[in-house]
Amino acid sequence: MPTFAPIDEQLTYIKKGSSEIIRETELRSKLEKSLASGKPLRVKAGFDPTAPDLHLGHTVLLRKLKHFQDLGHTVIFLIGDFTGMIGDPTGRSATRPPLSAEELMKNAKTYMEQVYKILSPRTTEVRFNNEWFEKMKSADWIKLTARTTVSQMLEREDFHKRFREEKPIALHELLYPLAQGYDSVMLKADVELGGTDQKFNLLVGRELQRSYGQESQVVLTMPILEGLDGVQKMSKSYGNAIGIKEAPLEMYGKLMSISDEMMWRYYELLTDVQIAEIEKMKHGWRMSFPREKGAARSETSAVLRTIRFRCALTS
Repeated sequence: MPTFAPIDEQLTYIKKGSSEIIRETELRSKLEKSLASGKPLRVKAGFDPTAPDLHLGHTVLLRKLKHFQDLGHTVIFLIGDFTGMIGDPTGRSATRPPLSAEELMKNAKTYMEQVYKILSPRTTEVRFNNEWFEKMKSADWIKLTARTTVSQMLEREDFHKRFREEKPIALHELLYPLAQGYDSVMLKADVELGGTDQKFNLLVGRELQRSYGQESQVVLTMPILEGLDGVQKMSKSYGNAIGIKEAPLEMYGKLMSISDEMMWRYYELLTDVQIAEIEKMKHGWRMSFPREKGAARSETSAVLRTIRFRCALTS
């Protein structure tokens, strides 16, 4: 039977760096039940293999999964080989181009090779959602879609904006939140992690679990890591990503292009350094590099952040 830390200690560790927990009272209750029964929570995060390699943006969620592992809970690294064929419409102003099953599986293999750079194999379940979706018949899909309405789907900001601007919304895109939510039903997830942009999908999971007679999962969102452009979220499709398998010199070159202010955000989301310590480091950095030496400060900070993030990824 695993040994769990006191509830308040677990909550403090879980909350570090998170954006929102829906609801914290429910999370506390689940942790109390886990402590009393000795049964670890099931903590899920899904990743669609739409590109061949994981990047630093993915590690924000992976690191939070690792925090749950550190506390003795079971994490589920869910590979969306089915949902990847739909294409996540989150943040998209147009329908994603479809990927073939072969492309998705090829990419998924690289995910499986890389995920254990951060997660422990001993307490990680790797699952593929085609495991249950390939068994579903037309009647099963009708029953699933009957659990929500088109108006509920159009409440999602992405869809609402496209509808208002008279841009196409493909029918299969409306299925994506339902499919992601159904994953939580099949996995009996206690907690689901996602970026702040995934909040709608995660809440659909809560509602679906309730409609299937399960206790609703707690939703924990993490901040979105901006890519090299400092504007859009890090994504291979936006060409602003840093892959975790990239050569040190290539990573060095990319990190040098990040602004000084963005460096601190990377530090906050990609390391275990406490916020108070980061603020202290910021202050020391500003004092050490006078404004009139901006060029030297920028160059030196680029070197420093390269070393720091390489250490963070290989630790």
